[in-house]
Amino acid sequence: MPSANPPGPGADSVDPPVACPVAKEQRPLEEYKQLERSWFFSWPAQGDLTLIRSLAVAWLLLLPLGWVVASGSWSLKDHQLRIGAAAFTLGLGLPLLLLLRQWLGWSYVNRRLVSEKVEYEESGWYDGQVWEKPLAWRQQDLLVARHQVGPVLLRLRQGILWILLLMGVGTGLCQAL
Repeated sequence: MPSANPPGPGADSVDPPVACPVAKEQRPLEEYKQLERSWFFSWPAQGDLTLIRSLAVAWLLLLPLGWVVASGSWSLKDHQLRIGAAAFTLGLGLPLLLLLRQWLGWSYVNRRLVSEKVEYEESGWYDGQVWEKPLAWRQQDLLVARHQVGPVLLRLRQGILWILLLMGVGTGLCQAL
């Protein structure tokens, strides 16, 4: 009969026979796979081009609304270049929010992957259990965090910085014109 307790730190087995009390959908590696399969959260995981294309579509969708909002200003009424700069800047709001939401999801999974313990809900009534990962699970989770999730977080961080930079440039243009 296999032990319900994880093996000690000296265990050599790659796949220890451990009875894991954590439901499959609450395991960090499974949460990573769910994010990777998700339409929305897979954008940064698929590469720079996919992320940029998706954010550009979001920006283009919000650009006309930004133009309408900016053209409603009395002070900008006769300044089409300033309206354009304001619309450009307002349109960046949606891509920024999308990136922030993706950052929150990916950083949550990263924290769970690098953690030595897994917090989980046993009955769905927020009973907050904690289970220590076996060494083999920790090693696998660390590899996934470092080589799969790390580049995604870097790509998201760079995207957020670029959008903030573009918002600053757009705001500066609106003031300068």
